[in-house]
Amino acid sequence: MNRAAVVTLILKVMLSLLPTRRFIRARALPVCLALLGASAATAATASAQRIEVSFPSSLRATPVTGHIILVVARDSAPEPRFRAGGYGGTQPFFGLDVSGLAPGVAAVIDASTPAYPISLARFPAGDYYVQAVLNVYTEFHRADGHVIWAHMDQWEGQQWNRSPGNLVSDVHRVHVDPRTPLDMKISFTRVLPPVTVPPDTKWVKHIKIQSKLLSAFWGHPMFIGATILLPRDYDSHPAAHYPTIYQQDHFSLAPAFGFAPDSEPNYAAQRTMLRQRTDGREPGFDFYKSWTSNDFPRMIAVKFQHPTPYYDDSYAVNSANNGPYADALLTELVPYIEAHVRAIPEPYARVLTGGSTGGWESIALQVLHPDFFNGTWTFYPDPVDFRSLQMVDAYSDTSAFAPNGNGWVITPRYMSRTSQGQTETTQRDLSKIESVLGSHERSGQQFNAWDAAWGPAGTDGYPRPLWNKTTGTIDPMVAAYWRDHDFDLRDYLAKNWATEGPKLTGKLHVYVGDMDNYYLNLAVYQLNTFLENTTAPRSDAVFQYGRPMKGHGWQPMSDAELVRMMAKHVTEAAPRTADVTSWKY
Repeated sequence: MNRAAVVTLILKVMLSLLPTRRFIRARALPVCLALLGASAATAATASAQRIEVSFPSSLRATPVTGHIILVVARDSAPEPRFRAGGYGGTQPFFGLDVSGLAPGVAAVIDASTPAYPISLARFPAGDYYVQAVLNVYTEFHRADGHVIWAHMDQWEGQQWNRSPGNLVSDVHRVHVDPRTPLDMKISFTRVLPPVTVPPDTKWVKHIKIQSKLLSAFWGHPMFIGATILLPRDYDSHPAAHYPTIYQQDHFSLAPAFGFAPDSEPNYAAQRTMLRQRTDGREPGFDFYKSWTSNDFPRMIAVKFQHPTPYYDDSYAVNSANNGPYADALLTELVPYIEAHVRAIPEPYARVLTGGSTGGWESIALQVLHPDFFNGTWTFYPDPVDFRSLQMVDAYSDTSAFAPNGNGWVITPRYMSRTSQGQTETTQRDLSKIESVLGSHERSGQQFNAWDAAWGPAGTDGYPRPLWNKTTGTIDPMVAAYWRDHDFDLRDYLAKNWATEGPKLTGKLHVYVGDMDNYYLNLAVYQLNTFLENTTAPRSDAVFQYGRPMKGHGWQPMSDAELVRMMAKHVTEAAPRTADVTSWKY
């Protein structure tokens, strides 16, 4: 039922409730008809609001399949495209799939176009700035027989607003008045340029290789890589071989631990990032000085790059939707690194760390590959127990949007909060944001990333979601798939402790704030409880909690202190015949 029909029905009911005396109805009738006419006119005007988006043949000569994202902001700087899709603070935006859109043919955004937080028909009067991006998709013929369209990462980490090859419009000013039809035309005017990879230095090296395993799965050339941070005097000690720290993180071409000399322009930005990352402290602020000093452990630090067509990294697991990323990283990338820099190619000399998504990856790599790595120092990891998938119990809850059985009062479930406890983004809101940014789980955002990394492929070849992004209804078959395929790390350890527990002695160290902004401490508590009650062997895992009110990014030691801890651990765990002297100079 459209808005005009709803208004008509309401007015009819109002008239029916008026006293039956003829003169009262006679006097009320013109007022009601006027209201009806005004409301119908407003509804008609709102339904006529439309924005046409197209591109000329001079910009691109061939048709394109992808997803148009139109962002609306109250000011023009920074560009609107950089201000949509974030948690809580996103500007309004619209999302529209296009298939084979030809040059000169307009894609239309109107009242029916998926939008967040409001549709075009409900936009209040005012002056706005709008900008459109066309996120270009690639056709993949996968080895599992599915043919899908998704964004092929261009070494930017699945960032639709700056991905090379995407089409972008200029920023346009527009006046919106719900009483006046809007018929606006926007043209894409430029193609985003390729990523500039930072130049190698004596400290930092960049590698990028084509993965045979992933290319075979996707039916398309697929790449993985790493940024490698070398120790002091690496070149002048050609006989030395070094332990390696594998730091897991979101996609970035920057080196591990925010390493950046004072003289580099981005040092101020690194400093700000490190301050935010550590809840006000700056454990990494002086990391460059420590790493390059005379008395610091000589180790190699590596950050992986492994973006997928669904997210900025793969979660370092073999996946029905992403492909065999764990195999690619451990059998292709790590051996390549060890063959090209003097990393000790032995399990005792490989250690892990990471936070958030990288936190989950660091502990998952250690738990699922206990003989390949020799310890993880994991910070504020993504859910390690799916009974606390943030605030959702994937196994017993029926909805991701609200707790079970609330009766008359439905309390929304949140996925983020401040470290003081103020709730921010709801599960429903982020689900809506993701569905507008990309259909078929192609938003490149958090919930869709979990569906792609941990879930099964649907009959259409796209990830089958854990919950419906419109209704919040949880699919118990998908939850069981996540668990049965060993992505629930606490459940995996519970089922396999007799065989895997002995391999993890001395290797698990987990840290999280008691007010993690994404409720990630809840799953850590459950993992801690399980490990405290293990026997044969009894776990010696270390857990430490930041209190009070320590949020996402809390870290109890500086990055320099962390590296010293790792170096000591490697030395103590090294086999009797291992070389523990050549890298200590």
